Formats: sequence, C-alpha cells, structure tokens
Amino acid sequence: MSNDTRSKIKNITAGVVLEGQQDTCTTIRNFLCTRFATSTTVKENFESQSLIKEEQARLLETFSKKNNLWIDDLPDENRFLTKGGEALIYLDPDDKGVVKLNDAIYYATWLEFFNSVLLHNLIFTNTAYTFLGFVNRNEVLHAALKQTFITSDAAVDITDIKKMLVFNGFENDKRNDYRHHELGLILEDMHDENVIVNSETLFFIDTVFYTVASMPS
Repeated sequence: MSNDTRSKIKNITAGVVLEGQQDTCTTIRNFLCTRFATSTTVKENFESQSLIKEEQARLLETFSKKNNLWIDDLPDENRFLTKGGEALIYLDPDDKGVVKLNDAIYYATWLEFFNSVLLHNLIFTNTAYTFLGFVNRNEVLHAALKQTFITSDAAVDITDIKKMLVFNGFENDKRNDYRHHELGLILEDMHDENVIVNSETLFFIDTVFYTVASMPS
C-alpha cells in the first residue's frame, strides 16, 4: 500500500472527513462522519446501537432523495444471481458488472458499513465498488453497489490469500480473520467464497472491515 493509501485509511479509522474525493461513497461517509462518531470497537453494544442505525437510515433516505441518490426501481428479478450473507446480487444490464443490494446487517451502524466499503476500495482497487444509491426493499434500507463481474478459472488456495494479506501487513488472527495493528483494521471471513482467482490473480470480491484502535505491531 502506498503512503497516500495508508494515510487515507488512518483518517477513516480516526473518523476524519476525507477531503478532495468526489465519489458518492465518500460523500455519504463524510455526511455521516460529521454527525456520528466512528466506532473503534468491534461488535460491542451491537443491539444498543440499533437506534443510532435507525436514525442514520432516516437521515440517509432524506439526504439521498435531495441529492438524486434514491433509487425507485429495484433490479429486474430476471437478473438475480445469488444471495450472500448480507447482499442480494444481480447481473448488471451491461453484463459487465454485478449490482449488490446490501442491508448492512453485519454492521452496527451505516457509518461502519460505508467505512468498510471505502477501506475495500482503497485496499482492493481491482474490485472497487461504485455506490449507485439507496433503495427500499420490504421496508428495509439497502445500499446499491456496483462491482466488476469477475469469473473464476481455478480453485482458490487459502494459503495464497494469507500470503497476500500478510505481505500487506495483516496478521492472521484466527481462522480466516485478520488484523492490521498499525492501521487499526480487522478484516473478517477471507475464505474461498469471498476471494476468487482469475489468470493467477486474486480478486477480493466480498470483504468485511471493522475499524479498531491502532496499536504497535
């Protein structure tokens, strides 16, 4: 990771507004960041933060409708591919990408979710997400994210995943979970369903990041 990338990651972990970036994902994250604190604990007081998440959802709906980020039409069910742990996945009409409808169920707040998306985009640039907007599905707020559609041409070796992450400063914490002490990150569930290989290149297509207090390695 470059020094610029590391600096941006540290700003995300510290809850600092990111300047000079115009993408909609950063816009949403900054909007939340000016109103709510960034969590440095993982899955603590998860239920007690549900009220905060509901408040954030109301603010996001109002903000998105004022800024042309509200989607009235759900993806065509004929394009449905699969359902992951937190997302419904559809083939994009251009056949080159997938659209993921994510309800942020793995995160205590929507700010945690957007921090995770931005961290993914900074670290795994070849599978970066584009935030399309918000959609209401069955009375639940979902973020619509587009990602390049990548097919696998070989089985993923878990050892290769570990080597790549360790090379970039992550430490294997337990099973398929990793921690980056210097940058204050936890990366969970890096198994062969969330990482695929094509042309001997690893593509991290589904990640869950949490921000934690950084500490010496």
